[in-house]
Amino acid sequence: MRVTAPPVEGEANRAVAALLARSLGVAPSAVTVVRGERGRDKVVRVTGLGASEIQARLARLVEDRP
Repeated sequence: MRVTAPPVEGEANRAVAALLARSLGVAPSAVTVVRGERGRDKVVRVTGLGASEIQARLARLVEDRP
């Protein structure tokens, strides 16, 4: 995913978390960047969803794209 927020003072990380939360249908507070705060590659934690549910929701998003 790409965001337009600048990588200044965590703005890009917050934008990634917000976009992912919205895409997954969870609260923004449920998504945290746990690795890669200063780099392009991120590892995130989503509280309240298992890995299989996250994969299923993301797959549906990809399938629904025009």
